[in-house]
Amino acid sequence: MKKFVCVLVFASLGMGASAQTDSARMSVKTLNELGNVQSSGTIPVFQYWREHNIFQHLDVSLTLGTTGIGIDVASPVTDWAQVRAGYEFMPRFTKSMGFDMTINGQPARSYDDEGNRQETRFDKLKEFMYSFTGYDIDDHAEMIGKPTINNFKLLVDVFPFKDNAKWKNLHFTAGFYWGPSKFAEAVNSTEAMVSLVSAGIYNKMYASAKNGDPLISFDANQFPTLAGVGVPMPKEVRTKFLEYGDMGFVVGYLSHDITDDAGNVVMSKTYTDSKGNTVQQPYLVQPDEDGMVRVTASSNSFKPYLGFGYGGNLLKKRDDWKVSFDCGAMFWGGTPNLVVYHGIKLPNGRYRDISLTDDVVNIGGQVGTYVDLFKAFKVFPVLSFRITKRIF
Repeated sequence: MKKFVCVLVFASLGMGASAQTDSARMSVKTLNELGNVQSSGTIPVFQYWREHNIFQHLDVSLTLGTTGIGIDVASPVTDWAQVRAGYEFMPRFTKSMGFDMTINGQPARSYDDEGNRQETRFDKLKEFMYSFTGYDIDDHAEMIGKPTINNFKLLVDVFPFKDNAKWKNLHFTAGFYWGPSKFAEAVNSTEAMVSLVSAGIYNKMYASAKNGDPLISFDANQFPTLAGVGVPMPKEVRTKFLEYGDMGFVVGYLSHDITDDAGNVVMSKTYTDSKGNTVQQPYLVQPDEDGMVRVTASSNSFKPYLGFGYGGNLLKKRDDWKVSFDCGAMFWGGTPNLVVYHGIKLPNGRYRDISLTDDVVNIGGQVGTYVDLFKAFKVFPVLSFRITKRIF
């Protein structure tokens, strides 16, 4: 009965293919050909497994570590190796990150040498926009980051010193983790929505002022009699918009020219300022068409793993309770990709995602700290603590 339970557990985890070795299949074939089935009803393959300690035990473990919390099951496939399969997920905790608004590249807040707040261009624009929207624009916005890690794992533990009393519990592990490519995300907080929506309205009006478009244009499908007619933008208003510039969060500078799907440059890496100097183009994070700012972190879905560990009895005189520590590396396919969803609006009205790891450099603040951290770790460090109970 134990053997059947063990087989069913690993079959449900997709482990049936690894349950039989070539020698096992050969033994079954040979025994079947000879008709050498014991009178007790023992199936030859199970007899072989018992003699070679294959699937003769089932261990269930609770795990806690850098990949989250989880559960796994394990069973021996030889006297010196076992197969483990399980699932881990990261609890949904959150981390707050603040972004300061900028207007035409200038910070929304400024202080004198004595620490007193000075009036900025943003302060003037805030009053200007209140007359249009009726909302106050805050000088900063909050982003809420959270991990979304969850993975299935399939590992093989090898005990090369099984006959050594001192090192018999040392094991080396190889296998893989598999799960969704996205492992973290950040979105603006609810409190930041008013500021972001107002910033989106302002940027659309600024674009109209910059392009010489009307303040309001009528859709020909909805207003056929007003096709081509718009509410003109007063000259004084247009001048104010051009004076203030665009609004958003400067997080860094472009590392290369940004192109659309056709390869056309939509944003140059550098530009020429009013003094004729070549200046590096800042990357300005702005809300998308939903008034949101979203950032996701992703890696490969398939992540190979290599590591080692050591364990022993959890309780004296009880071999059915074990404890072990594991250390290793999960190879997630190079530098993870941190993407600002709908990061730049293209001339055709569509959006293009921007990678903070590939498209932007010199990122400051808390975001820069996280980006630098991800760039530094080409692999994900795995440290885990495991408590095991032998079922049979």
